[in-house]
Amino acid sequence: MMFTRAFAAGLAITLGLAACGGPAPAGSAAPARSGALEKTELTVGVVPVPSSAPLYIAQKRGFFKEEGLTVKPEIIQAPQAVLPKIINGSIDAFLTSYVSLLTINDSGAVKLKLFQHGQEAAPGIAGVVVPKGSPVKTVKDLKGKTIAVNVLKALGQTVTNAHLEQAGLTPQDVKFVAVPFADQLGALSSGRVDAAWLVEPFLTAARTQLGATEVIDTMSGPTAGIPVDGWGVTETWLKKYPNTARAFHRAMARAQLLAGSDRSAVNEVIPTYTQIPAEAAAAMKLGVFSMEVDKAKLQRLADMLAGYGYLKAKPDVTQQISPTLG
Repeated sequence: MMFTRAFAAGLAITLGLAACGGPAPAGSAAPARSGALEKTELTVGVVPVPSSAPLYIAQKRGFFKEEGLTVKPEIIQAPQAVLPKIINGSIDAFLTSYVSLLTINDSGAVKLKLFQHGQEAAPGIAGVVVPKGSPVKTVKDLKGKTIAVNVLKALGQTVTNAHLEQAGLTPQDVKFVAVPFADQLGALSSGRVDAAWLVEPFLTAARTQLGATEVIDTMSGPTAGIPVDGWGVTETWLKKYPNTARAFHRAMARAQLLAGSDRSAVNEVIPTYTQIPAEAAAAMKLGVFSMEVDKAKLQRLADMLAGYGYLKAKPDVTQQISPTLG
């Protein structure tokens, strides 16, 4: 993926990582910089979900500081909600679902590039839940019901659609409404929605606080192993700040390697930017943190989006990935 191949070669000695994927020493030195940074203070859009952990790992372990960077996280719901800030550069980089990346690029509003892969799906990390006492017991019972998703025509709606179709329903058999993750528990408990698509840590909160029941594990079956999210930047930003981009990526990739090889590094930071306590963070299921996106699976996701009418045309996903920085 993007910079990873060139980067991994340079890190093999300094981080003690080979193809077997052994853990990286926390105090490993960063590779030498390739030029003066065009910008040293960055604002990065993050979603309060486990996928954001590498940024907080990089911050806690001093990886950004070693690269001469000061990084300020800004909580966002999805890139669509802060697109003006992304376009004008007041948000430099951001966590994005692949669905958001693909749909924004399809809209023509701006050209985004995948900067660093985040996670691919694993069972138990996201699902459609109903409140305690709900008459909805199976997927088929969702017919005619209202389902909350954090953003319309994004990841939640896409993966839920795949499971509805597997159960013999159509996407038109339910009504999707946009409700921010932080407001979904209230929407469920008040009866404003019948069901909600939630990711961790909100999924755990729904179970513990509301006694919610999961009726669809949306990261299994037809959507098993689907690429979930990664870190995005604009093509313009990459061209304007090439040395800063290299430095930021080096720090993020070091943290990504740690997240993928040392669960304790993830557990350590999740309570610092979410409302989930440390004990729950350590117990909840996570997706797979890996360095490279599976392009075949990403293309399948893009084809699904086009099939649901969320994209005007099927894109070539390789064009969505940033070229190697070197």
